[in-house]
Amino acid sequence: MNEAPSGTKGRPVPERLVRVGFIPLVDMAILVAAAEQGFARREGLRLQLVKDVSWSNIRDRLAFRQFDVAHMLSPMPIASQLHLGSNPYPCFTPFALGRGGNAITLSVDLYREMQAAAGLDGSEDALTNGLALKKVVERRRESGRKPLVFAMTYPFSSHNYEFRFWLAAAGINPDADVTMTVVPPPLTVDAMTARAIDGFCVNAPWNMIAVEKGVGRMVATKADIWPSAPEKVLGVSPEWAEENPETLSRLVVALDAAARWCDDRQNHGDLADMMAHPAHVGVPSEMIRRLLSGRLTVDPNGRTRQVENYMTFHDRSANFPWLSQALWIYSQMVRWGQVAYGELGLARVRAAYRPEMYRQILGHTSASIPAGDSRIEGVETESFIDGRRFSPDDIPAYVAGFDIRKDLGSGVAH
Repeated sequence: MNEAPSGTKGRPVPERLVRVGFIPLVDMAILVAAAEQGFARREGLRLQLVKDVSWSNIRDRLAFRQFDVAHMLSPMPIASQLHLGSNPYPCFTPFALGRGGNAITLSVDLYREMQAAAGLDGSEDALTNGLALKKVVERRRESGRKPLVFAMTYPFSSHNYEFRFWLAAAGINPDADVTMTVVPPPLTVDAMTARAIDGFCVNAPWNMIAVEKGVGRMVATKADIWPSAPEKVLGVSPEWAEENPETLSRLVVALDAAARWCDDRQNHGDLADMMAHPAHVGVPSEMIRRLLSGRLTVDPNGRTRQVENYMTFHDRSANFPWLSQALWIYSQMVRWGQVAYGELGLARVRAAYRPEMYRQILGHTSASIPAGDSRIEGVETESFIDGRRFSPDDIPAYVAGFDIRKDLGSGVAH
């Protein structure tokens, strides 16, 4: 007999099936732990984890009811509510799946050009690496060579906005100085190996795979660009949520417990072994252990870097769907001309992230649940790589404060 779900006062209930789409990345760890460690079963749920290859597939299969919920990029529910992209199905998120894991990796050949142009010795920080890249971009333009080609995983992704933020902070215009394209996460290393792209931004483990394969050099991490940046969220079908409110509540309770388990370093060995299974991420367990610990191999010569809190699954309110973080994402959509700023847009952003649902479901489990919807520690007080700070109360002023000459293309609307 199944264990009784939380809140049912010992009454067993039939096990409910929940179909969950995911991309093979380390940041889907909470979903694996919930399914494999009994957290879902304890809530009367059976999670059916379905691997997919691209974020557009995840979006479409959620819309077509092939998935009930999905592992999603943090900007995807916002884009869907703003009716951006093809098939913009209006999903929402009541629960974030954690922070961290992204990195920017450039080809070894490109990094060697940067070394020759700027005298890099390999110990430089992310912004210095960006400034070295700017010199290469300028030299290539002066000599008439084709622009560099950089890949991100989806137009409405943390990878796109973080890659652009890093480039712009170094004075590189991503819409004029280089070419940006889309490559699904599992194909990024192959694309770099085939010299189809010169760099990419993606989540673990693909950056370290490129490095250890000898084709890539890691030059920046998500923590360098914005340490508190949200990464993946639980995308939920509105129709399914309306039809299954109790099941959704049980799922969030199970994921909350799984997130706590994933953050415990004593569990990282077991978590890495589960993630290494071909049905999940399918890379060596030893590599996943290093990624969970933040011990990154950044170049093919074996240079390593320790990144504190490289991946966080629960600590510091990592699962809370902060409206302030959603609004920063919206600011980047406005900054790069994907959408015009407006009050209707703000309302739709607030429909994408649902902190009130998080509180309603988990309010009885913890006294540490935030009372407000904006993250005072992090968004407003924490510096980004460009040295500026973000206030969710005045997005137009924040966007206008970027140096248009170096940050924005001529066709971007404000």
